[in-house]
Amino acid sequence: MPQSDPAFPAELETGYRRFRDIRYAAERERYRQLGEGTQSPSAMIIACSDSRSGPETVFDARPGELFVVRNVAALVPVYAPDTGSHAASAALEFAVLALGVRSIVVMGHGRCGGIMAALDEVPPLSSTDFIGTWVAGVRELAADLDPPDADDPARRLHALEHRSIEHSITNLRTFPWIATRELSGALSLHGAWFDIAFGELDVLTPAGWSRLPGP
Repeated sequence: MPQSDPAFPAELETGYRRFRDIRYAAERERYRQLGEGTQSPSAMIIACSDSRSGPETVFDARPGELFVVRNVAALVPVYAPDTGSHAASAALEFAVLALGVRSIVVMGHGRCGGIMAALDEVPPLSSTDFIGTWVAGVRELAADLDPPDADDPARRLHALEHRSIEHSITNLRTFPWIATRELSGALSLHGAWFDIAFGELDVLTPAGWSRLPGP
């Protein structure tokens, strides 16, 4: 136990006061309704934990519109029901079976630290407890990249960020209650990639990756 309770982070307290003065004040009634009722978001976003790529900001979402799960590199594991603890899978189960979301979007982003870790572009992870194991599947994807993506570091990282999103969508389809709903048309699966520096968004289409038009 700490000898004394540290002060609450000043930047968070300041941010909360801005929220109360501006956003909450403007949407007070919506927050009241959300707090007294239940949530009914139409979309689930699986995003990276990176502090620069918050999906609520990227999609300019109002409170209650998105069900968001964030983890290192926005990864989706395969369906593996057992006695272990599966945070991402539990969130998927709740979003699909309890909330009935109509779309799931896997959203990666540029210069992702988790993808860099899989490429050994950050210090070795041999001493970490969790990250190395978490991104091991991405490392396997990197081995299958085709030239010239495999030969140029920047292109390699960008290609692997896209490939990881595609792989996570493949993993989504291993969940039986996701596959069934996608087949019936009740649920759609999507991929997106956010360019932090330029605010641009790539989306995965049947023909491949395409950049959404901006202003």
